[in-house]
Amino acid sequence: MKLLNATIDSITEQNKTSRAQAKERLDQLIMPHWALGRLMDLALDLAGICGTLHPSIKRKTIVVMAGDHGITNAGISLFPKEVTVEMIRGFVNGVAGINVLAKQAGANVKVVDMGVAGDLSDLSENGNVLDRKIAAGTRNFAEEEAMSREQAISAVEAGINVAHEMSNSTDLFGTGDMGIGNTSPSSAIIATLCQQPVADVVGRGTGLDDDQLQHKINVLEKALALNNPNPADPIDVLSKVGGFEIAGIAGLVLGAAALKKPIIIDGIISTAGALLAGRLAPKSKEYMIAAHRSVEKGQVAALADLGKEPLLDLQFRLGEGTGAAVAMNLVEGAVAILTEMATFSEAAVSEAK
Repeated sequence: MKLLNATIDSITEQNKTSRAQAKERLDQLIMPHWALGRLMDLALDLAGICGTLHPSIKRKTIVVMAGDHGITNAGISLFPKEVTVEMIRGFVNGVAGINVLAKQAGANVKVVDMGVAGDLSDLSENGNVLDRKIAAGTRNFAEEEAMSREQAISAVEAGINVAHEMSNSTDLFGTGDMGIGNTSPSSAIIATLCQQPVADVVGRGTGLDDDQLQHKINVLEKALALNNPNPADPIDVLSKVGGFEIAGIAGLVLGAAALKKPIIIDGIISTAGALLAGRLAPKSKEYMIAAHRSVEKGQVAALADLGKEPLLDLQFRLGEGTGAAVAMNLVEGAVAILTEMATFSEAAVSEAK
């Protein structure tokens, strides 16, 4: 736990001086006061996160954490776990939704194998996939704990290390995920940490009908009763009902916060990871940017707990980091407003009386 503890201890609040300087400039831009609303709020945050009036966010990386889940054996997903490997190959070949939207945003996509059950050795050997595999998928937490506490810590620390490894080539991080069945551990984490009934935070995932959704709710209710995760201990929650890719996302968020780099949080899987990070290091929330409001209702509860209002509401439910990719365009816009738009005095424009 040495790396995790050191990372948590190193996370500080945003730079107050840079925020104050940014606020002063934004107040004087040639338009009615704060007329660009939340884009200006975002610019203020970016100045505080980066500690400068000229934040650089040109180098963008969406990190797709991948892992499989034993809970799929309980019939909570329409798709078999083999799809995880197949989709990762699609990511590497550049043909998936995240590839298309990341390209449009000028972002790189990097896949990290945190716990995929299939063989990705050929992709790892040529560098297309980072191999940080903790195990070949989690255990079925409908029957036993998803992973050991030691595995949970190792997975979070692997995510922290990924942030550091990519820091020299990344100004702006985006979170992504791949793992069939992963809305179930995400919902279980959110239900536990937010103290919400399972039925209030479980969605249809890959497209469950009413009967299948009720089965998913029943499975998760019994799994939580069996494992009894402690909401006061985020690592306990992660180890009992979590996933390796969710742990990796939590670590990535913590690593980005320690490096004072902004990180855009995608949908329900990423928000579950961010929720864990926020409980481990509350100040890490100051470095998170919520990309969008997912169709998955558990994400809404997690965002509320984090105190985050998402930038977009486009009825997304794909994951992969697609929402983060779209939101990157807004982050660039916020920086442009802060750094390129003139003040009244600079433009010789008369101010309001």
